[in-house]
Amino acid sequence: MGRLQLAPFLSAESICMHSIGTRPSLECCYYTGHVGKWHSSAPCRRGEEFDFVESYYGWHWMERDGKDIHVTKANEEDAIKFLRTRPDKDQPFMLSVNFFAPHSDDEEPEQYFPQNSSMSLYKNITIPMAPSATEEAWKKMPNFFTEENEGRIRYHWRFNTTEKYQRMMKNYFRLVSEVDASSQAIVEELERQGVLNSTMVIFTTDNGMFLAEHGLAAKFFPHEESIRVPLIIRDPRMRKELVGTENDEFTLSVDLASTILGAAGIKQPARMQGRDISTLYRYTDADNAGAEPWRKEFFYEMPPLKLGENNVPSCQALVRKDFKLMWWPFYQQYQLFDLKNDPYEMNDLLAGVSMKNISALEYSDFEYLDVTVKMLRHMRRLHKSVL
Repeated sequence: MGRLQLAPFLSAESICMHSIGTRPSLECCYYTGHVGKWHSSAPCRRGEEFDFVESYYGWHWMERDGKDIHVTKANEEDAIKFLRTRPDKDQPFMLSVNFFAPHSDDEEPEQYFPQNSSMSLYKNITIPMAPSATEEAWKKMPNFFTEENEGRIRYHWRFNTTEKYQRMMKNYFRLVSEVDASSQAIVEELERQGVLNSTMVIFTTDNGMFLAEHGLAAKFFPHEESIRVPLIIRDPRMRKELVGTENDEFTLSVDLASTILGAAGIKQPARMQGRDISTLYRYTDADNAGAEPWRKEFFYEMPPLKLGENNVPSCQALVRKDFKLMWWPFYQQYQLFDLKNDPYEMNDLLAGVSMKNISALEYSDFEYLDVTVKMLRHMRRLHKSVL
């Protein structure tokens, strides 16, 4: 098939650094572009990081050529400009489209500002609340989650009344729908140019979001709402029977650069930790016989922030499909959740269990003793391995 074109669509504080990390390897043959949000203190310069750059850190509305334009529309227009102005249409390309939406405008009380043309969407419906978006769920959070917690502060900004929740969520979903429409426009441009079927398209983002679950907003913490992200891949190399299907294997943001390098036919450096996601959909189990099995768990860490432990508690977690062990190091507290039977993480299995002496715990009659001790020891080994 030759070299694939690469078009990662990255939304809301997107992980553009993965694309930058591949730039030195791609510069020999790919025409590269960055469009949209640039969340870095270092400037994004044309000719250095990328061949084509339209970089901005705006909110939902910005000024361009003396007129107001929505940032998502600007993302769309700039991406299409890249595709149409490529100097050599036979040269493969790598384009990173970094949408700002649906990130909130934290400096404004209304937080979310969609385009006027979207305001009729979701107008006459009621947005349902998650089962964990309750005061009961908030009260079940560790006792160091106070009203001074950043997630709780933002909850009050956005969701602390029924009317406010409906208003905010409808505008949030309108922003999401606008990203969908702009992504469609970019894909249609690929199709018009006749390159769609030689282009890998990746749509993802860098973090999840609390939308009132557990009485919180924002991200930070290792609950499912915060750490699960969408990942959609359109790849012409995909086995036909898998097109349009879902895969529940654990994929991580560190896999994206590895996947892009693999599609470009470039061997990834040994220092990279990610894996090529395409092995999950290009090959059969027989093809993968003898290969390293795909991961069954991952280690999550939110390091201490300048905001302080009272505002954003640092945390770690070992995440598996059946259980999740959380660790709040500053407060010396563990939590264990049975994800199969408690997917909303409402019932901490370690509530009331002393974890100060693991040796003593091993001689107790605690029902989840075996899984707790094994996960705890393994999480400690993983943490040491990344220090």
